[in-house]
Amino acid sequence: MSCEFDGLLSEIAGVPLSRRFGRVTEIARGTIGVSGLTAGTGLGDRVMIQGANGPVGGEVLRLSREETIVLPDGSVEGLTIGDPVELVGPAEIAPSDSWIGRIVDPLGRPLDGRPLFRGPVARSLRSPAPAAASRRGLGPRLQTGTAVFDTLLPLVQGQRIGLFAGSGVGKSSLLAKFARGVSADVVVIGLVGERGRELRDFTDRVLGPEGMARSVIVTATSDQSPLIRRRCGWAAMAVAEHFRDQGLHVLLLADSITRFAEAHREVALAGGEEASMRGFPPSTAHTIMSLAERAGPGPEGSGDITAVFSVLVAGSDMEEPVADILRGVLDGHVVMDRKIAERGRFPAIDLLRSVSRSLPEAASAAENALIGEARRLLGAWDRAEMMIQAGLYAKGSDPQVDAAIRVWPALDAFLAEDSPEGVEASFRRLAACLAI
Repeated sequence: MSCEFDGLLSEIAGVPLSRRFGRVTEIARGTIGVSGLTAGTGLGDRVMIQGANGPVGGEVLRLSREETIVLPDGSVEGLTIGDPVELVGPAEIAPSDSWIGRIVDPLGRPLDGRPLFRGPVARSLRSPAPAAASRRGLGPRLQTGTAVFDTLLPLVQGQRIGLFAGSGVGKSSLLAKFARGVSADVVVIGLVGERGRELRDFTDRVLGPEGMARSVIVTATSDQSPLIRRRCGWAAMAVAEHFRDQGLHVLLLADSITRFAEAHREVALAGGEEASMRGFPPSTAHTIMSLAERAGPGPEGSGDITAVFSVLVAGSDMEEPVADILRGVLDGHVVMDRKIAERGRFPAIDLLRSVSRSLPEAASAAENALIGEARRLLGAWDRAEMMIQAGLYAKGSDPQVDAAIRVWPALDAFLAEDSPEGVEASFRRLAACLAI
C-alpha cells in the first residue's frame, strides 16, 4: 500500500502547474514548424501536437528566433496549420522499484495492460556517465549459467561486453540465458526496434517467468518512429541507473545498438547533419560511446551496471561503423558465427575471434593455463580443419594438431554446455575435456 501511495504522490507531483502552447505554422517533409515556443524551449524537449486525429508527440530538432522545428514521432495525417502545440518539457523518465516484472515503453507507459506509477525522481534520458576518477574497478567474476562464459570468456561485475551477431544465429536465446542465469539483483532489458510479434514470444517463452521475475523490459517496436526507438536505448540505461544508484548490481541487456544507431541516423539526418561514415552522421560515434560509458562500475557508494550490448553485423563484418565504434569502448567482445549455428552448436560463439578483457585478472593461474591450452588447441584445429576434412593430414605430422583432433569433439561440445553448478564445476569439466 505504501508503494502505491508513493506512486500516487509521484503522479500528482508530475502534474505541471502551468502549460505553454504554440501553433503549427508549417508542415514540411518530415518536420513541423511551430511558432510561439521559441523562448525557454531547449533542443530535445518533448512537445504534443493536438491534431484532428488525436495527439501526436514530437521532439524539438532545431531552434531559431522565429520558429521551432519539431520532428514528430507519429503520423502527421490530419495535422493542419494552426493546430495547438504544447511544450511538455525535457525528455525524462521516472523509474520506480515497482517496475520490476513489468514491460514499459520508452515514455514510461505500461505495455502489459496493468497500471504503472512513475517513480519519485525524474531522470534525464541523456545523463552523463559517472566521473572517471571516482569510478571503482571491475568486480568479481559472475556465474552466468553457461560453461563458455564461466570459463573461457569470463564476465565480471561492472564489465561491458558486445555481442556481435547476424540475424538468426541464437542471439536472443543467449541474451535470455544471461537474463535467467547471470548473478544480478535486477535485470534491465532494452529491446530497440524489435518485431512486434517477438515481444510476447521473448517474455513468455524465451525469458520465461523466472527471468521476468527480476526484470524490467523497455521496448520500442520496429514500426515506431526513430525518435521512440532511439529513446528506448536511453530509457533502458536510465532505468538501470535508477537501480545502480540504490547500490544494486544491475545486468543491462541492450538489443540492439545497431538499431539504436540507425534510429539516431534518421533523426540526425532530419536535423540537417551530413552522412559520412557509410551513411552514418558524425554524431553517431559520440552517441554510441556516451551510452556505453554510462554502464560499468559506479562510484563509491553505488552499485554497478554489467552491460551486454548486441550488435547486428551483416556477413560478420566487424569493420562496419557501429561494430567498430562499440568494440573500441567495451571490455570484451563475443562474435557469433552463422556457420557454427548452421551445424547446430549453440551458443554459436567463435571463441578464437572473441575476447574478454577481464582476463587474466578474472581467473587464477591454473585457470588461465587451462584457458590458454583450450585456445591453442582450438587454434590448431582451425588452421588444419580443411586438410583434416579433406583427408590430407597425416597423423603425427604435428603433435599439437594431433592433440586438437583428439580433444576437439569434447571441447566443441563443452562450448554448448550449460553450467548449473557454477564456475568451479565448469573448469573441472574443461580440464577433463583437455585431458582426453
